[in-house]
Amino acid sequence: MPLGLTVSAEDEWQARCDLAAVFRVLARLGMNEQIANHNSVMLPGSRDLFLINPRGLHFREITASKLILCDLEGRVLKGAGELRKVAFHIHAKIHLNHPQATCILHVHPQYLTALSMAKGGKLELAHQNSLTLYDRIAYDDTHNGPVLSDDEGERVARVLGERTILLMANHGVTVVGPSIHEAFDELYMAERTCMYQMTATAAGLPLAVLRDDLRDRYTGPWGERFDARLHLDAWRRMLDREEPDYAT
Repeated sequence: MPLGLTVSAEDEWQARCDLAAVFRVLARLGMNEQIANHNSVMLPGSRDLFLINPRGLHFREITASKLILCDLEGRVLKGAGELRKVAFHIHAKIHLNHPQATCILHVHPQYLTALSMAKGGKLELAHQNSLTLYDRIAYDDTHNGPVLSDDEGERVARVLGERTILLMANHGVTVVGPSIHEAFDELYMAERTCMYQMTATAAGLPLAVLRDDLRDRYTGPWGERFDARLHLDAWRRMLDREEPDYAT
């Protein structure tokens, strides 16, 4: 670890348990792509170390202690397993270029991924959730294949800009936040809202678009507007009863 870094063992364990819980919940919700997706969080108190899932584990297998600790150069400093190349280029470059992106969730949920495959697919201003989400989404309209280089990782980070949701063309979605619970809650709401939109359009009827002046235009911390911590806590209580090994 870098010299002078003081990390509270309690804070690190809390981050590990929160992130492990998110993996389990995303698996329950079917948001993961077999063993290929990845989620990370900066180590509390650090600006260059992050926790992430090792290559090869299903989200349902993730526990707090199985997360690996890596640096922004891609070296595994603690834990057993390998850091996937794609995960490194996406997460390290976003963490490096966007210090406010403490947590990064990269998944392929059904409805947001379907929207990313639709030509000109956008989350429309057609549901009350969209009033807040609308100005938080960046759209990457270029697909260059898997993110396998620093240059592509840098490009993805640039397209994200100061937004918190990146819809990646023909790929999936990346959501960032200042905490694990905020990124999780925003991802959850974005996928649900997209589900409503895709279901409505499947009926063959035009969307009833809301007035533009109703847009929240809020781009600050998600948790200041929504009960993100309470939402993740509720899931953790369910996991404590049904899958308590996540916190081991």
